[in-house]
Parts: sequence; C-alpha cells; structure tokens
Amino acid sequence: MGKIFKFYKDVDTDQIIASQYLLFPTIDEMKTHTFESLNSDFAKDVRPGDFVVADENFGCGSSREQAPGVLKALGVKAVIAKSFARIFYRNSINIGMPVIVCKDLYEAVKDGDEMELDLENGVIRANGKEYSCTKLPAKMQEILDQGGLIASLNREE
Repeated sequence: MGKIFKFYKDVDTDQIIASQYLLFPTIDEMKTHTFESLNSDFAKDVRPGDFVVADENFGCGSSREQAPGVLKALGVKAVIAKSFARIFYRNSINIGMPVIVCKDLYEAVKDGDEMELDLENGVIRANGKEYSCTKLPAKMQEILDQGGLIASLNREE
C-alpha cells in the first residue's frame, strides 16, 4: 500500500521539475524540488512506494528525462493517469519508472488515499474497490524490472 499524491490534467515537465534545477549535477540534488510549484511539501512528504495519480496528459511539455527521473529517485512506485504525453511515457519506461493508464481511478480517489498496484495483472485497489488499468506487455515489464531500457540492453550483451 502506498499513499496517493493527486494532480490535475496537463501537468507539464516544468511543473514536475522546474528548468532552473536542471543545472544541478545530479538527480539526487534535483529531486528535493519535485512538484515545487504545485505542492511545496511533496519531496519531503512522499515515501518510497507512494503513487502519483493524475488526470489527462501527464508529463506534457519538454522532453526532459529528469521529470520521471526525480519521481523515481524519490521512490514513487508508479505514476497512474488517464493519459500521458508520449515523450514522458517513453522516458519513464527508458529509466524504469512504471507509468500506468487507468481511466477510472482519478475521480474515485483523493489526495492522501491509500492504494495498491498489482502491475503484473493490471489491477489497482483503492477505497475497497478494484480498477482495471494498463497491463504491460511481458517485454515492457521485463524492461521495467531490469531498471529501464538501457539497463535491459546492457544485460542482453
């Protein structure tokens, strides 16, 4: 079980990690500023195993890989949204950050609720109910399990 941090639609990558923090040399230095303009306490309140739940078009904007990177570095287990910007989705898979499409969850939960994700079966449990979500293909799940695309490719050599 993890806590839900809920965000609205069209959250862009600059709201996830603002461009001025991209000057920091490491993700660990950047992560303390995650969602700073939307929830100034996010980085100190989020715990490993927690979830980000959002409306449509999460991760729109620039193609910065640091946006999913800071979420992963903070221990966010997965981002669940109605839809994702394609580049954010791809960057997330590349670094091993699960991104799950679930059309019905957003309206059914609130910030601070607890949920459980069964990634393998594509099921989310929250507030006593189950929700169907994207069940990732076996190869994509394998990539996530290995820590992302680059880590997966390095293991295949």
